[in-house]
Amino acid sequence: MDELSNVRISRRDMLIVSALSATAAHAPVAAQNRADTGTSSAAPQTPPPVTTGVTLKVNGRPQTLQLDTRTTLLDALREHLHQNGTKKGCDHGQCGACTVIVNGRRINSCLSLAVMHEGDEVTTIEGLGQAEQLHPMQAAFIKHDGFQCGYCTPGQICSAVSVLQEIKQGIPSHVSGDLTVAPLLSDAEIRERMSGNICRCGAYSNILDAINEVAGSKP
Repeated sequence: MDELSNVRISRRDMLIVSALSATAAHAPVAAQNRADTGTSSAAPQTPPPVTTGVTLKVNGRPQTLQLDTRTTLLDALREHLHQNGTKKGCDHGQCGACTVIVNGRRINSCLSLAVMHEGDEVTTIEGLGQAEQLHPMQAAFIKHDGFQCGYCTPGQICSAVSVLQEIKQGIPSHVSGDLTVAPLLSDAEIRERMSGNICRCGAYSNILDAINEVAGSKP
């Protein structure tokens, strides 16, 4: 009988042989990968940000900033001008906490780049009124308990001020019955126009009362 037929290979020996075979097969590939890495060019460097000068009129005062062109109006107000009354909520234009008034129209400042507002007039909650001289809408929110945690309140008040101006100017909304006729002040109009401002505390009825009082429709 052939001598090789008498050789018995244990399971342990078989596993060792298999492992050594796999390692030997992989070694040339690994070595080639190391070689390729050593000879390949370095990864491209991230280019520096592009900056530009932007001049805004914020709450009646001219402000000139040097900004990354990707800076939102919200971040310009908060991080560069320290107008921290304007809040960053969802940062996706869905909650309204960042609402400010630009050239008389309300916008979500988180969705707008600062460089788009060269020369524009921007009004934040700080520009509407101060503690010693509140804006009528601020006073009404306090009177009617139109806020609880207060985080959404600056955006709510800026929107509320703009809502009354929109109605006064005859700008229709989705609930306006006739787009050719100036909309009348009503709870339905106010609720529709304020729907972009979310209050997680649920102070909506109190906010409505505050807006109605300032509008003069209710005592």
